[in-house]
Amino acid sequence: MAYTHVDKPIRIGAIELKNRIVRPAHGTVIGKGTMNDALIAYHEARARGGAALSILEVGSVHPSSAFCLNIFEPSIEGGMRKLVDAVAPHGMKLFQQLWHAGHHIVPADGAPPWAPSDVISPEVGVVPQPMTKMMIDTVIGAYVDAALRMERCGLDGVDVHCAHGYLPAQFLSANTNKREDEYGGSFENRARFIMELLTAIRGAVSKRFVVGVRVAPDLTVGGLGIDENLRVAQMLEARGLIDYVNISVGNYNSFNKMVGGMHEPMGYEMPTSVPIAKAVKSPTIVIGRYRTLEEIDQVIRAGEADMVGLVRAMIADPDLVAKSLAGKADQVRPCIGCNQACVARAGALWLGMECAVNAGTGHELERGDHRLSKVDTPKKVLVVGGGPAGMEAARVAATRGHHVTLAEADSRLGGSLRVAAMAPTRHGIGDILTWLESEIYRLGVDVRLSTYTDADDVLASNADAVILATGSTPRMDGIQGSHPGQPLQGIEQRHVISSTALFLAPPEDLGKTAVVIDDVGHYEGLAAAEHLISKGLSVTYVSRLREFAPAVQLALMNEPFLTRMQGKPFRFKIRTRAIGVTGRNVIVGPTHLTDDRTDTELVPADTVVFVSHNRPNRELHVELAGRHHDVRVVGDANSPRFLEAAIREGHIAGAAA
Repeated sequence: MAYTHVDKPIRIGAIELKNRIVRPAHGTVIGKGTMNDALIAYHEARARGGAALSILEVGSVHPSSAFCLNIFEPSIEGGMRKLVDAVAPHGMKLFQQLWHAGHHIVPADGAPPWAPSDVISPEVGVVPQPMTKMMIDTVIGAYVDAALRMERCGLDGVDVHCAHGYLPAQFLSANTNKREDEYGGSFENRARFIMELLTAIRGAVSKRFVVGVRVAPDLTVGGLGIDENLRVAQMLEARGLIDYVNISVGNYNSFNKMVGGMHEPMGYEMPTSVPIAKAVKSPTIVIGRYRTLEEIDQVIRAGEADMVGLVRAMIADPDLVAKSLAGKADQVRPCIGCNQACVARAGALWLGMECAVNAGTGHELERGDHRLSKVDTPKKVLVVGGGPAGMEAARVAATRGHHVTLAEADSRLGGSLRVAAMAPTRHGIGDILTWLESEIYRLGVDVRLSTYTDADDVLASNADAVILATGSTPRMDGIQGSHPGQPLQGIEQRHVISSTALFLAPPEDLGKTAVVIDDVGHYEGLAAAEHLISKGLSVTYVSRLREFAPAVQLALMNEPFLTRMQGKPFRFKIRTRAIGVTGRNVIVGPTHLTDDRTDTELVPADTVVFVSHNRPNRELHVELAGRHHDVRVVGDANSPRFLEAAIREGHIAGAAA
């Protein structure tokens, strides 16, 4: 494919980028506050893959806001210099994002957060201390020190984070700035902190060092809209303080918009980004769940921005740019926007970022496609099961040069993930299945569909290595975690079904009402509920868990789902156990209930969907025990979990074959 704009160089300040692909800052937590070898390897892989610019994750400028990269620590310099040296041969430029969270983080010593006013964070919930003039000057000085440190380390610029409701945005927003001094009140006063901050940084660093600003309409009533962000950007431009404008969207009151999931379309941020990008004079960067160079080329060709950011797309495939420019865009591993291993893991306490579809992300030192070497003596490898774990195992083993056969009992590949992709707003899951299927055929895997495989078949194949990816089966025994000794009564009735049956073989008449009983708390229960609502049913979601779908909370899937449910016949009950199904009703009661005869409610249910942890299909593994020297079990057959575990175990097994 011929590109017209995305592959062309562009100047930002005194430097030139080799193309228009930017990796905006994103929290990895891989370095646990430092620039360690694992984080260097993560960024080097993307440099090798063709990105022109990487903006490193939030760099904490002051101890009152320590998190991803503590660049206020002089000890960071060794790692930074090592990173600069690692990416230099690949021509990727490096900027460091300068960051202070304000009221969104509690200092390590347990003191109150620093903020413009005593307005609490929606995430932290601790009343902050309003900053004095001395504290303001201290923080601005810390930003300057951090910028100078990054220039000394050999980086090319800094990205001053004035978006997403962090400290500079807290000063700018009337929602969080209630001050009555020269830093509060009028827009000019509220913008004073940002103006002083950029003036100090620009005055300290050299003229060749790039200084940019990140802004974002926050989508909150009374907050920072398009006009306020544009106005502050133009004020910075007029004073010659910035070399580019980096535009995003959202804050912690609209958190799910900051990193939109698969329910969001490509370019979903453009309605709030383009008015800013077109009105400023500086080079601009926009983002918005873009995944391909063709999509980016269209944005730049239309004059909507000068550069486009790819974060999750290059988390999924670090070689996206190189593959695409080489005419191999069809070989790019797609990001599916699930947020399960990137956003969710980085958002959890000190868990390093990974990727649901790329087992190498965050682990570049020990695994990943770049570490797959061809074998000297190819083996015969048999993979049983064609779900994501089996296909990934087959792909990796074939990449290494083995002769691979994949046997799948079904007439189609995909396993349980094919069912998940049938849910409303979740069709994007199917992209990884399409890619895996395309890759195993491209690599010459002998795929045998509608092929049931037993132990005798495995032994007759004379395979040197066997990988079992036989998946799992819905566990319709009625057991719920809160009361394992009191399983759901009446589960054997025909109108009580699994989520798999709901999508693949539903009853002819679902009726008018439904109850979804969710004992897992992942997206499966939500998918079943939304599907039933799309069929015209009124749905009650019942879960014994303490929170609503907690396993997808950090993946930012709850709020979008609940937003879609507004005005729909949907209600949910948490900390509630389904006791039994009687006729066309489900008996429910609070989880603390020990006596099933009191404090219960009858909920109408023509259809009941029971969602619980599946049972692994391990029969073939048991039959092969002691009969074959090299058998590995992966994915749900090992233990029913989620996509990232299936891909990871499939990758590791394929690499070890």
